[in-house]
Amino acid sequence: MNRKRRKKLEAAFEKISDAIEILDDAISEEQESLDNLPDNFKYGERGEEMQGYLEMLNEARDYLDDANSVIEQI
Repeated sequence: MNRKRRKKLEAAFEKISDAIEILDDAISEEQESLDNLPDNFKYGERGEEMQGYLEMLNEARDYLDDANSVIEQI
């Protein structure tokens, strides 16, 4: 791989790393919101919905982490 393409991969790695940080913040904030809900909401429909969002956010974060792992191998 030539230098120009390596630079592009480095840029992609950095952007993915930035996206991971943003997702980590969103995950932390959503988890904190869920933790602070009153029990009747936390264990009800609203809490289930928020838990679903957290699962999706964590899945997206895992995909980005996998992408960066692949880029590192190149």
